[in-house]
Formats: sequence, structure tokens, C-alpha cells
Amino acid sequence: MNVKTAGRTLDLFEAFAREGKPLSLSQLARAIGAPVSSCFGIVRTLEARGYLYEVKARGGFYPTKLLLEHARVIASHDPLAERFVPLLEKLRDQTGETVLVAKRLDRQAVYLEVLESPHSIRYSPKVGELRSLHAGASGKALLGGLAPAVRSELLAGMRLPRMTSRTITSRAALEADLEQGRARGWYVTRGETVADLMAVGVPVAVNGEIYSVALAGPMQRMDGALRRHAKLLTELRAALEREA
Repeated sequence: MNVKTAGRTLDLFEAFAREGKPLSLSQLARAIGAPVSSCFGIVRTLEARGYLYEVKARGGFYPTKLLLEHARVIASHDPLAERFVPLLEKLRDQTGETVLVAKRLDRQAVYLEVLESPHSIRYSPKVGELRSLHAGASGKALLGGLAPAVRSELLAGMRLPRMTSRTITSRAALEADLEQGRARGWYVTRGETVADLMAVGVPVAVNGEIYSVALAGPMQRMDGALRRHAKLLTELRAALEREA
């Protein structure tokens, strides 16, 4: 199976998640941007392995629960979750805001863990979502946790697209913002990715790798509690690094 086929297989499962119903071969082919013949091979392979079944009454295919069962087993042994989640839950309960754990994936941040705020108005991203490094607190913390030479090389090749009127779009301004964050020990974003969203984050070094832990929520609620949130985050960072 080549890289393109692997990508199309993931696209296929994402199409089922998006549509929430059985899909015909032609519908799947359109959803994954592949010829029907190529899609047929993927579908028949997944069907033979027990990941899809044919819904003849609906004229299409739908995933079995096999992928879900594998995902549950994988998640139950996640070394990140075993180490982080109890402390992250405590942080969420202390602050009432959404807690995010992210890691750098090339020039983006990918969310590995999301513990949502109990408030009805909250930041609710999904695990696996990608975010720009230059605009969010998670991304800034990941950049700030890099060695200066590595960070400079990364920034030299990065685009800094404008997402809101507050987004930092110049390398000099971003480097100055990161230096301020490094000096105080935490990184903040105010309406730089979403107009009324505020977040604060810290880098965490675990087994030689850099993660970020951040708190995010509406600016009106976050702004007055910023110092307290930052203090709790730096305490959490120390606790996580001691356990590493």
C-alpha cells in the first residue's frame, strides 16, 4: 500500500464521519477524490479485513465497530494520557477553561488531548486538529520551547498568514513576542486566531520532546484570570517534567 492509498483510506473514514450514513462506491470515490476503480480496491480490502460491511438495502457501505474497538485499546494504553490526564483534569477543574495538549508537526501544532470547559460558551476543538504555530498559545509555546537555532531556521521558512486583525504577521514582531513569553515563562494569544478567543500556554519537555499545555476560552472570562491561569500552568509544567 503506497502513501497515496494510505491517505485515501483515511479520507474514506473521514467521509463516513462527515456524512454519518452508508455511502455508495461512487459517493466514496467522489469524497476521496479517487477513480472508482481505485476506491473499489480500498473498499474491498477494508471489507475483507472486517472494517466495512455492505448495506445492500441502502446500496452502500458502512464501517463496522472494529476500528472503534482498536481505537479504544490504543487509547487505553496511550503513554501521554497515562501521564498527563489526571493533572490536566485537575487544571480544567481549577480554571473552568478548556485544556489543550499539543505537539509540533512540521510547521503546525496538532492537538493530542482536549479537555473541554464545563461552561456552555467554550473553546471546543477536536483532537487531531491542526493549528498555525504563529498565532495560538499552543503554537507559540511550542516555538518558545525550541532551541534558538532550530526556532530561527523554522521561522525563516514559515508563512505567517493573517487570521484576524490581531494576528502577528511579521517575523520580527513574532520573535519579540516569543522572547517576552520566554522571559516570563508562558505565552499568550489575544484574539489572534479567533476574534474573541484568548489562550495562555507553556512548553513542557518530556523525554526530550517538547509539548505544549494551554488554557483557552472567551477573552472576557480569561483576561481577568490570566495571571492565576499562568501560575497554575507553570506549576503543572514543573509537575509534569518532574514525573518525566
